[in-house]
Amino acid sequence: MHDTLPRAVPEQALQGIRKLIDDGEYRPGDALPSQRDLSEQLGVSRASLREALSSLSALGLVSVQPGKGVFVQASAPASSSFAWPYAEQVSASDTFQLRYALEGFAAGQAALAMTAHDIDRLQANVEAMRVELKAGRFEAAAQLDFAFHQHLLQACGNQAMLQVITASQDIFLESQKLPFIRPERAMETWEEHRKILRALARRSQAGAQKAMQEHIRNAASRTGVVFTV
Repeated sequence: MHDTLPRAVPEQALQGIRKLIDDGEYRPGDALPSQRDLSEQLGVSRASLREALSSLSALGLVSVQPGKGVFVQASAPASSSFAWPYAEQVSASDTFQLRYALEGFAAGQAALAMTAHDIDRLQANVEAMRVELKAGRFEAAAQLDFAFHQHLLQACGNQAMLQVITASQDIFLESQKLPFIRPERAMETWEEHRKILRALARRSQAGAQKAMQEHIRNAASRTGVVFTV
């Protein structure tokens, strides 16, 4: 049976803040109450509130300004939409398509080149992601997601592809945060990483490439981005 993602406390806090914005109590430019007051209002701990604010900041809904407070950036999007902060540079759809092309190939090459130590590192990463997702710590999960993909790019041995990703690291990381806009489907990322890892462990070039491409298309779909190949 697959693990399921419980309605973790950080998610409750996230949804509570989004409801406040949806209901019009706080509009773009307004400051939210202090973290102490907000945690009391929502009935959550300060730690859970900080996790929720981190996720909302990653989605572009609030701006956390140290020493000043937390400010509403935009109305909370519907589950099928999202805030993409790099729209003036490149679209989210184009980013996912580039990842589909580059990382699918990279995963296939990595399947032929990875050592047992590499597989163990990825296994530890996948397990750590499961823990973070079950706790509702989506920002930490996104960082682990990025590390998983980065390790595959390094293992495949293609320095040109690695440089492309590294040069646009913030954009690629943002695309890996986006699927967590739907917390109820967040565990799918973990399941897809497990599938990729199984193909890598079998040294299956075709299997790893296919699993990675399916993962990136599914991740795009979870953010409302659909593309054909």
